[in-house]
This record gives sequence, structure tokens and C-alpha cells, in this order.
Amino acid sequence: MSKIKVTQVKSVIDRSKKQKATMQALGLRKIRQSVVVEETAQIKGMVSKVSHLVTVEPAG
Repeated sequence: MSKIKVTQVKSVIDRSKKQKATMQALGLRKIRQSVVVEETAQIKGMVSKVSHLVTVEPAG
């Protein structure tokens, strides 16, 4: 499995509870915080739901 680096670029203030929960589940709490995660179907779905709040790049 490949890994991806997910970085939070926007705040979760004034976002829905589902989006806030998704960000927490990804392990993101602060702007410019990054996490490296496995690229699974579940993670891809979570990232697509909050794509306007994060950037994604390959973890190399």
C-alpha cells in the first residue's frame, strides 16, 4: 500500500459536525498540521469529503 501526506490548510470553524469529525478521524487538529496515512478506500473517502480543507500529496 502506498502512503499519502494529508495537510490541513483551512480551519474547521463554521463547518458541519461531520466534517469536524472527519478531520479528527484523520488526525488533523491544527492548520498546517500534516499526517501520513495509508491510501485505503476509507481514507480516500474521508479525504474527498473534506477536500476543500486539506491538500494531499504522495508521502515519499
